[in-house]
Amino acid sequence: MELKDKYCNSLSNYSRFLTREVNIGDVPMGGNNPIRIQSMTTTDTMDTAGTVAQSIRMIESGCDYVRITAPSLNEAKNLEIIKKELRLRGYHTPLIADIHFTPNAAELAARIIEKVRVNPGNYADKKKFEVLEYDDITYQAELDRIRARFTPLVKICKEYGTAMRIGTNHGSLSDRILSRYGDTPLGMVESAMEFLRICESENYYNIVLSMKASNPKVMVQAYRLLVNKMIANNMNYPLHLGVTEAGEGEDGRIKSAVGIGTLLEDGLGDTVRVSLTEDPEFEAPVAIALVNRYVNRNLSANDNHYAIFDRIENKEKSYYSPFDYNKRLSKEVLNVGGSNVPRIISDLSNRSEISPSTLFGIGYNYAVALDKWNLTDMASDFIYTGDKTIGFEIPGTLGVIVNNEVWQKNNSLTRHYPLFCASEIFTAKNISEVLNFVAVESTTLTEDFINTIKKMNSVVLILDTFALHGMAEQRALMVKLMSLQCDLPIIIKRNYKDLEPETLQLYASTDFGALLLDGLGDGTWLKAQDCGSLAALNSTTFGILQATRTRISRTEYISCPSCGRTLFDLQETTAKIRERTQHLKGIKIGIMGCIVNGPGEMADADYGYVGVGVGKITLYKGKEVVKKNIASEEAVDALIGLIKDNGDWVEEKV
Repeated sequence: MELKDKYCNSLSNYSRFLTREVNIGDVPMGGNNPIRIQSMTTTDTMDTAGTVAQSIRMIESGCDYVRITAPSLNEAKNLEIIKKELRLRGYHTPLIADIHFTPNAAELAARIIEKVRVNPGNYADKKKFEVLEYDDITYQAELDRIRARFTPLVKICKEYGTAMRIGTNHGSLSDRILSRYGDTPLGMVESAMEFLRICESENYYNIVLSMKASNPKVMVQAYRLLVNKMIANNMNYPLHLGVTEAGEGEDGRIKSAVGIGTLLEDGLGDTVRVSLTEDPEFEAPVAIALVNRYVNRNLSANDNHYAIFDRIENKEKSYYSPFDYNKRLSKEVLNVGGSNVPRIISDLSNRSEISPSTLFGIGYNYAVALDKWNLTDMASDFIYTGDKTIGFEIPGTLGVIVNNEVWQKNNSLTRHYPLFCASEIFTAKNISEVLNFVAVESTTLTEDFINTIKKMNSVVLILDTFALHGMAEQRALMVKLMSLQCDLPIIIKRNYKDLEPETLQLYASTDFGALLLDGLGDGTWLKAQDCGSLAALNSTTFGILQATRTRISRTEYISCPSCGRTLFDLQETTAKIRERTQHLKGIKIGIMGCIVNGPGEMADADYGYVGVGVGKITLYKGKEVVKKNIASEEAVDALIGLIKDNGDWVEEKV
């Protein structure tokens, strides 16, 4: 990997990026320490009993650190009481103060607890969405102003041995940063680096960095770029990983796993927080499940799956950029590849019988009385049936993939396509004129094989892997195909067995998502045995494509996880909004408990619902305020009205 592209130790073998150790109370982070787990309280920080009780639940669920908001001096003072209460009950977990807008609260908290988190976008700046113009002199004057504002905290942290997280949020970049760098991952990195340079000028290094965004694609690119910048400047600060405002339930878990898992796959990350719009004690188990996958990931040097990796590690030119999204160019074969959305193959090969009702789980509902198929927004594109053909009239948008031997005997069946095992296609008696699937893996993809098959215009490759670090192997194989100018479409196939449905969600989101975020892959094939229902697997697959923004099939909710700043019941409100809007395919709705990240994250949403006072809501269209200070009991209806007024409302089909 060339230095200009370097953001991890290796693109081919799992190797954790070694960072400096940061002392946070009695639980150090970084270096050779385990990847730590944390979450954040949702109680009012002035509610001492409630915050202590919730902190204990979080600790017992697996949190190594507990973060508590301190929006003013009063809350910062109360951290001392909360800390004493926890210690009296035998809990010595380090506490972290979350600070926005209030340097005086940060300076007090740094004298009391083990770590403070500051957000560069609003510690010394206020966001007004103004376009500002600077020359080098005026920009430096702004940096001098920030230095004067921030240095007192740095000195206090240094004196008291308090750690600090410089936590950039995509949604709260300052107008100054936006004016110079734009709404970009680079802007996120530079926002943190400005504060980091001030810390280093004071010889203070007990620092953790984060680059959070609600869009996993932006989040991943920002973290990679941050590490790249650190490597170039001989820095190695620990990384706190998280996808902010991930949402709730399945969507929140999938989105978190896509972003966090992609970075963990490349050995990045020293602490993890999964941000769900749920009670915080439910966050740690998800983070633990993600992290535990890498505890014993030590790959054998003799694993022959890795023989092809020299090409990606020492490539003469870059075939894709880890810092920018560019979809791999592929030819269109029927409805796969080219400009088509990623296609989904559902695996029905283990079914003893396939009937019209079987297809209910993959988005096709057969109405017996009307003798017609109804398609949902999550209708799979192909089914793999192995040695079985379909004996009933299938929906017109569905294709059937069968093994080559079966297809040779039934090649006249409507929309049935053969699956060949690698070079089997070269000697087949017949091949389809329109679409042939060819299964390949690392030992198959020799240069001779690639140079032969790339000339066949009706082929889609099924890229399988059996390696422990399968994502890296598949990435390397795709780079190999790109280096040999093979532009055949590629379906990513992954295999799982005997996993709990939620664990399957996390693993599949990581494995598929890491490739899709880099523009690699024209479709997915999730083969999972005893890992949940067909409907659950189908929903997971569509959720992964939604989270990677490669195929939008449902409403997206950018919903914060709540904290002590929240001004309404986020879980209840999110449920109400979801109930009334979940049929609006492709609409993004931001639901924010307070103003901290609201307007910024809403720049990525179509509509926003933000708490601005107790019982008061402000509505946004994009990043523009549309209606202010609406009573919370009227606000959901007002949001629906706003969507209707802008022509984005459709009536739900019954």
